[in-house]
This record gives sequence, structure tokens and C-alpha cells, in this order.
Amino acid sequence: MIRLTVNGTAHELEVPSYRTLLDCLRYDLGLTGSKEGCGVGVCGACTVLLDGKMISSCIALAAFADSREVTTVEGLAQDERLHPVQQAFVDAGGFQCGICTPGQVVSAKALLDANPNPSDAEIREWMVGNLCRCTGYYKIIESIRVAAERSRA
Repeated sequence: MIRLTVNGTAHELEVPSYRTLLDCLRYDLGLTGSKEGCGVGVCGACTVLLDGKMISSCIALAAFADSREVTTVEGLAQDERLHPVQQAFVDAGGFQCGICTPGQVVSAKALLDANPNPSDAEIREWMVGNLCRCTGYYKIIESIRVAAERSRA
């Protein structure tokens, strides 16, 4: 039995000891935003925040999140309004197929929480753990830059 708070909602779940946090989120809680891309924690598609820190949920056991706070891409929007990072990805075209987008958005939010005014080099360095086969990364960097500029305005 684990207790965790996901996107502000408390949950108590009975999960097998081998259940990953990603599978718990997707199959036990129905939060399908986070995706499994590689299954070994290197592509970033499954990135979530655990107590505000980025983790690869495909390699973290659900039990690791016991008594902790998890934020998924679904938890970023508030009152039916996209989070500024989500909106910037829409406006600047920082996504195409959508497989990596949830992890990119969660990682970008974590970056802007840590550094509200990153340079392009700092964006590239932070986002190195998020792989994308579609965009060529330019639009992702642009989306993060737009979100940063809007937060300063």
C-alpha cells in the first residue's frame, strides 16, 4: 500500500512491489500524459516532478513515491488554463507528434523554476535528457525562451 499526492490529489493505492511510477500513473490513476519512450530512463518522455525534482518515472518504483508529491504534465494546467510553458509550446510550435512533449514541458517547467532567465546554452544543457525525433529541437528551445520571456513580462 502506498500513499502519494499526484497533481494535488491524495491517493492510496495497493501496487505490486515491482510497479513503476509511470505504470502507476498511467494504469492505476489514468494519467496518460507521461509516455514510455525508452523504458530505461534516458529519453525523457516519462519525466515527472517528484517533490519538485525531475525524475524518469519509467525507472522509479511507485513505492519510491510513497508519502511524496508527484506532478505530471496534467497537473500543470490550472482552472482549465494551460500552464505558461504549455501555452508557449503551443504558440511556438515546440511539439509535433506529442510523444516527448509531456516530458519536454515538465522539464522546461523545472528549468524555469530553477532559472527564470536561462540563456539558449543553459536551455540546451538542461534539456539534454529529453530526446525528440520530430522537431529538430529549435522549436523546443524557442518555446522555452517564449515561456521565460512571458514570465518576465
